[in-house]
Amino acid sequence: MQKIVPPTLQQMRLFEAVARHGSITRAAEEVNLTQPSVSMQVKTLEEKIGQPLTEVVGKSLRLTRAGEEVARASRAVLARIEELELTLADMNRSVGGPLSVSVVSTAKYFAPQLLGEFKRRHPKVEPRLQITNRAQLVERIARDADDLYIMGRPPEGEAVDADPFLDHTIVFVAPPGHPLVGRRHIPLGRMAEENVIRRERGSGTRAAVETLCDAANVTLTTHLEFDDVEAIKQGVISGLGVAYLSLQALRLELAAGELAVLDVEGFPMRRRWYAVHRQGKRLSTAAQGFLEFLKVDSPEVLRPAFAGGSGG
Repeated sequence: MQKIVPPTLQQMRLFEAVARHGSITRAAEEVNLTQPSVSMQVKTLEEKIGQPLTEVVGKSLRLTRAGEEVARASRAVLARIEELELTLADMNRSVGGPLSVSVVSTAKYFAPQLLGEFKRRHPKVEPRLQITNRAQLVERIARDADDLYIMGRPPEGEAVDADPFLDHTIVFVAPPGHPLVGRRHIPLGRMAEENVIRRERGSGTRAAVETLCDAANVTLTTHLEFDDVEAIKQGVISGLGVAYLSLQALRLELAAGELAVLDVEGFPMRRRWYAVHRQGKRLSTAAQGFLEFLKVDSPEVLRPAFAGGSGG
């Protein structure tokens, strides 16, 4: 394999300009150098590479095959240098500015607390929180409407980066007077005899439970279907049926004795919450800071609120 003398960044910048303009004269004008200076740099670069990089055809300057490769490599290196400069500049700036976060509805029970704590640590941040269902959240991801998204199951078919940051525990709940309350090791098949109030189609919680039931050849009887966690909880409290919900959505009702967790086979189901953003998206200082905060500090921040029931 032929070894070359590495070109300098200045030579790469000059040659990239020559390749882009197809002219040494216009490249020299762009970089504020004389034409002979640019020509000399190109000649020096050719000597380092060991091959001609340009050729004159008629009155046009064209790149040789080697020149095309050098131009491509130069663009890649210069782009990475620019990205590095921006990253370092961000690191030197305080965390602040707009921060747009969209979350699935179940995450509304902890996302405001996390944003509030992050805002206390970084007063210059200007957070905006959007709470919606999974289908609308996936649509927002597709059009890159926000900086970050919080959901229990990263979307398929979308180019995203997904970082797990918090335990997501799903349990069956019933009103305190239900005959199954207090029973140990309830078979999953027994739940098929109950009226189940479930989430809307497309919900990540519903998809996780249905996958578990399919594997066990169990079909739950759907009594009611709501796209709102509060409506489901009130339905269970009112005696309309049982339900499977995120433990993080049940803190107040469990503490007040309005709901009871059932000891069902396969539950608690332990999953993860994810912080998602478009793949390749360059995050602002606020978004990058919040992402790191979620991954490092969120369990500790939420532990007092979900003590004894976070599913950690």
